[in-house]
Amino acid sequence: MRNIILTGFMGTGKTSVGKLLAARLGYRFRDVDGLIVAQERRSINDIFTDSGEAYFRQVETDVLARVLQGRLLVVSTGGGAVVSGHNRRLMRGSGVVVNLTASPAVVLERLAGDDARPLLKDEKGLEKIIAMLAEREPFYADADIRIDTTGKNVEDVVREILMMLERGV
Repeated sequence: MRNIILTGFMGTGKTSVGKLLAARLGYRFRDVDGLIVAQERRSINDIFTDSGEAYFRQVETDVLARVLQGRLLVVSTGGGAVVSGHNRRLMRGSGVVVNLTASPAVVLERLAGDDARPLLKDEKGLEKIIAMLAEREPFYADADIRIDTTGKNVEDVVREILMMLERGV
C-alpha cells in the first residue's frame, strides 16, 4: 500500500489522527513540522521570526521530499504545505492524500491557548481563520479524500479514512 499523507489547516487533527491511523495500519508515523523542529533545533515560531516564512517553506519542502521517499508511512504535513504546487506533486506521487477539515469556529476553539502557530501569532480571530481557509481551499481540495473532523473524535475520523481506503478511493 502507498503512503498516506494528511493535509489540512492547523487544528483539524492531522497529528492525532495520523498517529492512530499509523498504529492501525502498522505504518510508521512522520510529522513534518516535528521533523523540521528537530532538524533546525528551534521552534517553528523561532524559524519564522529569525529566518522568515520563505526559509521555513523551503525547509518544509526539503523535509517533505526526504520523508516521502519512505514507504508504509502516515505523514502529517504542516497546514501551509499544500500551497506549493511542488509539494502537492510530491504528495500525489507518494501516496493517498487525505485532507482533514473543520469549521472555522471549531478550529478557533481547538487552537485556543496555542501560541505555537506563527501565522496566527498576532491575530487569532475567527476572521483571520476564515480568510486563511478561503485562501488555501483550492489547495486543500486537491486531495483524494476529504473528511470534516467537526464533531468527530479521532477514532471516528480514523475509521472513516480506513473505510474510504478499503473502497479504493
